[in-house]
Amino acid sequence: EKYTLPDRYSADGLSDSESALLTMLKLAGKKEFSALISKPENKKTVDNLTEKGILVKTELIKRRIGDSTERIVTLTGADTTEMNLSPKQKAVIETLSEAGAASVKELCYLCGVTESVVKNLAAKGIAEIHEEETSRAVSENAVSTAKLSDIVFSPLQQETYDGIKALMDTGKPQCALLHGITGSGKTSVFIKLIEYARDSGRTAILMIPEISLTPQTVGKFQSLFGNTVAIIHSGLSLGQRADEYKRIRRGEAKIVIGTRSAVFAPLENIGIIVMDEEGEHTYKSEMSPRYHARDVAKQRCFYHNALLLLASATPSFDSYTNALSGRYHLFEMNQRYSDAKLPHVKMIDMRIEAENGNRGNFSEELLCELKYNLEKGEQSMLLLNRRGYHTYANCISCGAVVECPNCSVPLTYHKINDSVICHICGFHKAMPKACEKCGSNYIYQSGTGTQRIEDEIKEYFPNARVLRMDADTTMSKFSYEKRFSEFRNNEYDIMVGTQMIAKGLDFENVTLVGVLLIDRSLYAGDYLGYEKTFSLVTQVVGRSGRGVKEGRAFIQTFTPDHYVLELAAQQNYKEFYEQESEVRKALIFPPYCDICMVGFSSHNEAAVRTAAEKFFAALKAEADRARDIPVIMLGPTMNGRINNSYRAKIIIKCRNSSPFRDMLRRVMSMAYKDTAFKDVNFFADFNGEIF
Repeated sequence: EKYTLPDRYSADGLSDSESALLTMLKLAGKKEFSALISKPENKKTVDNLTEKGILVKTELIKRRIGDSTERIVTLTGADTTEMNLSPKQKAVIETLSEAGAASVKELCYLCGVTESVVKNLAAKGIAEIHEEETSRAVSENAVSTAKLSDIVFSPLQQETYDGIKALMDTGKPQCALLHGITGSGKTSVFIKLIEYARDSGRTAILMIPEISLTPQTVGKFQSLFGNTVAIIHSGLSLGQRADEYKRIRRGEAKIVIGTRSAVFAPLENIGIIVMDEEGEHTYKSEMSPRYHARDVAKQRCFYHNALLLLASATPSFDSYTNALSGRYHLFEMNQRYSDAKLPHVKMIDMRIEAENGNRGNFSEELLCELKYNLEKGEQSMLLLNRRGYHTYANCISCGAVVECPNCSVPLTYHKINDSVICHICGFHKAMPKACEKCGSNYIYQSGTGTQRIEDEIKEYFPNARVLRMDADTTMSKFSYEKRFSEFRNNEYDIMVGTQMIAKGLDFENVTLVGVLLIDRSLYAGDYLGYEKTFSLVTQVVGRSGRGVKEGRAFIQTFTPDHYVLELAAQQNYKEFYEQESEVRKALIFPPYCDICMVGFSSHNEAAVRTAAEKFFAALKAEADRARDIPVIMLGPTMNGRINNSYRAKIIIKCRNSSPFRDMLRRVMSMAYKDTAFKDVNFFADFNGEIF
């Protein structure tokens, strides 16, 4: 904050203290002025003078990243015939005469000179050095290589496009849900709608849930729209993001593609915002500020009279409920493009495999199918949503678990560097050779991650080219783009990965998908567990058979008769929605209520427990007084330790209404003033992750 005295003001009606401070401020120098303003005893008087317009208060915002500049050298045109120049200086002058201008680095490289040679030419008045801003934008030089006219719609795509386009033509804010099975051609509809917005003089945003999907999506759009496409996601450096924002603000980019932060892109005159895979939980920020990209997108569409198009093969329950009730316009695409068939899906009962003596991670049938694909030159994908090699280690003698010292979770063993790592806080150490509690050398490792699956495939098929895609193999910049491109070019036979390979990817030669150890996600203890599992299985099965070849998918499970897996195999979202709705209605879970979680954290376990209990009691007392606000309160419960911070939570089933928020605000205001909460961080969040 900065305070200044304006050129003109009226000092009439000031109190003695205000007049005295004003006199001192007028006589003070820069340092004394700041000191007088910042004194605690002057705060009330400063506020009064600001309110009366005598002091002007401005907010100071400091940029985290500056502009990127480059030193450019040009000739001044000075006559050098009478000057005594060295051969190196003459080489620089000759290069500049031909090129007109060059950067200092370029001149040093091309002429084989040091920077001092260039500086000496500037000192003699022969050359001039000036700063020019350069761009770090990753999409600035993209060139269109494909034609939009090459996109040919099926009758169903055309019908869907026409219906959504009619909503855009109303000139009013609209919201629509496009529910299309995997491979139905939703992306082509997005492209043509965004083209229509551009041709109408408007801009567009396309949001995708994962950074891993960015290269393929961006590549497709840049091939069609060239450098009018900008990219925004957390995988870019601060400088790259800053320069992408500049391109957008200058109007050079009309289309923005990115993850949830792309919803804040500084576009004007927005025509359409598309949220692909809109049911993904990654669109919800679990850190402050806690927002859902869908809610922000709604507000932007309302402001710009634009269309918000939500799209997915597995929409969120909230969105599908809104579509069925008429709050959203519903469009459905239930056929694959060009009459391509959905993959044939088979459940493999791993209980039978175990009875037959197979205790491994692969069924005999899946191994035969992998071998068949290798012989045919077709590609396969295997999903296991857990990285690492072993996921659990404990001492056989005393039972002690190899656990993270900062978090209440077991450490995961990574074979590649023989270490155990915490996937929450990042703590890592060498794998213990003996128990740290009793000294026993018998440490048992169990659980399976993607590293172990990769090793097992190489044992079964030594000549197979295996690509592993998880957080451990995609840490470097552009790793997603490079590895997916290599797989698309048939440089690998089998891809093993976590959920990052399950959605949005399109590989024509993939004809086999295997789903491993999926039962764990069914019983995660989260009310969203079934929805997430259905979405994950439906999406990854849909990666198979997207070209001219028919696809197959095999789901290995110990519960093959579970309705979630059966319906996911059939890609029967409607039946799943109806069955799951009955369960949620009976248990009172969204969309039949809202869930507010109040979270608490501190390095002091007792302080967290006390604060949570006190907050719960205060909120219950408020709820008892306001009987017209229906709530169901659960807790408080302790949540273990994360990053040496103990956590607790209160779960409230409610309606996210103004009266409820007012009640919650009163209790939170009380907590801010209570010394029991002094060392405790606490927050309220609606409809986020609660387990």
